[in-house]
Amino acid sequence: MDIWKFKLVTAAIGGLAAIFWACKPVQAEPLTVGAPPSLRPAFNEILPMFEREYDVPVHVVYTPSRTLVREIEKGDPIDVFLAAGIDEVEHLHKRGLTLNGKPRIYAKTSLVLVMSANSSSSLTSLDDALHNSTARIALGDPHTSSLGGITERWLKKLHPTYKSLPNIQYASHSEDLIQLIHRGKADVGLVYRIDTINSGQVRISDEIPLGTHVPVQFGQAVVSTCRPPLRPVAERFSDFLMTPRIQKLLIKYGFEP
Repeated sequence: MDIWKFKLVTAAIGGLAAIFWACKPVQAEPLTVGAPPSLRPAFNEILPMFEREYDVPVHVVYTPSRTLVREIEKGDPIDVFLAAGIDEVEHLHKRGLTLNGKPRIYAKTSLVLVMSANSSSSLTSLDDALHNSTARIALGDPHTSSLGGITERWLKKLHPTYKSLPNIQYASHSEDLIQLIHRGKADVGLVYRIDTINSGQVRISDEIPLGTHVPVQFGQAVVSTCRPPLRPVAERFSDFLMTPRIQKLLIKYGFEP
């Protein structure tokens, strides 16, 4: 082969390679969702459905909701915020940090008192625990989690002096709280009903620990830190969670209708 033919063949191969790489599909940028640990079991089934149908990978940051709020306010790249409450999303909305209107309620649960599933003790009420100076009570941290904020609000109304008790322990989120009880470092704790159902490590000791049913609404929104190219898919994800089939799946995993 002479030098000119060699150059022509080389150029042709180079051109074909350029066409191949130009036609090769670009990997979609992952959608980043900030979510509470309470959603982990349900999302193991729900997220692959979304990824298959929309051909977009989803990266979930499982973090307590009040911690996520601070990260969003600092500008961390979170596209969709799913809270384990409603107050946190309303806070962002009031500050003009949501992009798709008012917060949407995507799930519901309630507050219950739990004890270790392995405990041989009889069921204990919250009132009994609060009046027992040796009882170790685990609560959510109001600085980091929606669970802690809701617990604090209700306890202040019904048991204003509870913070003076000697054996109160705080956990950053529900999974940590359940581990405190499971490892024997706390006797009882206030947690979301959904977390009790999915853990297998605790059992409900009191269905209505505060003397009244405490409903909890989980809110969501596309937030201001959503990256512009991902806003359409972020809004699709927000809508996806509200569809009847996904709502049925959330009920399957223990959320209330």
